[in-house]
Amino acid sequence: MQRILLADIGNTCIKLGLADTSGLGETWSLPTRMPHTADSLGLALAGLLGGAGLGRGDFAVCAVCSVVPDLTPVLRDAVGRYLACPVLNFPEDFAPGLENRYDHPGQVGADRLLAAFAARRLFPEPASLISVDFGTATTFDCVTGDAYLGGLICPGVLSSHGALATGTAKLPRISLEVDADAPLIGSNTSTSMRHGFVFGFAAMTEGLCARLRMQLPGPCLVIGTGGFAQAIAAVSACLDHVRPDLILEGLRLAWKQSRS
Repeated sequence: MQRILLADIGNTCIKLGLADTSGLGETWSLPTRMPHTADSLGLALAGLLGGAGLGRGDFAVCAVCSVVPDLTPVLRDAVGRYLACPVLNFPEDFAPGLENRYDHPGQVGADRLLAAFAARRLFPEPASLISVDFGTATTFDCVTGDAYLGGLICPGVLSSHGALATGTAKLPRISLEVDADAPLIGSNTSTSMRHGFVFGFAAMTEGLCARLRMQLPGPCLVIGTGGFAQAIAAVSACLDHVRPDLILEGLRLAWKQSRS
């Protein structure tokens, strides 16, 4: 059975996954903003994969979705040197089976298009889908039938939190975990910030999904992904499903489709 290495290069993290034609296996995450070289990244890959008993010659291909152009050739060199397998980039080397209705199709981020494709392949029954990715930005992407329609780009949770903490002298950096199903009236700065962020982004997600649903033929499912999706799902019913590795799933499915 052919093994595939999947790589989702985002602005904050490089998510890596093991897969074969039957499904997605173990996943890892590396920071994007380290000053990577082909050797440093290759050694990190070799260490992670070595822990799974895998290494050079064990992969048929490395499938990549990247929104960080400067890091893409670094990963290609690292994979070639340390794993000796070809690297295929989405969507240049293998395209999704979705009609792209963006005004300028080439302007759609590869991660947005891949999340929408993955949502449709994993949930083929509903007339419409909204994939919500809580990444560096929060993106809402809409699919009707097998057509990608476009969506919305909003501030991201962690980037907003970082901007607030660094741009104000007295506000601390805090955990964004809450143990409540409704926002508390914060009586201290930490509670005020945590509940403001978590329930504020939940309210944004609920409101925007409700307004987008009104423009889409139903039934419509909302699929959440990204590091903050679980936190939103814990306090809101607006996400019908949470798939933390939606983009890696999309890479696997798109590559598999290209081989059939």
